[in-house]
Amino acid sequence: GSKPARLSTGAVVKVPLFINQGEVIRVDTRSGEYQNRVSKS
Repeated sequence: GSKPARLSTGAVVKVPLFINQGEVIRVDTRSGEYQNRVSKS
């Protein structure tokens, strides 16, 4: 499943249900699709 998420840029992309608010994700700028979650280490 997926859900819509609004990015800090204002863009809205579909992300997996396990993504929470405030998490950093990688988005393909060509397609506007979610790629993966980025670990903040």
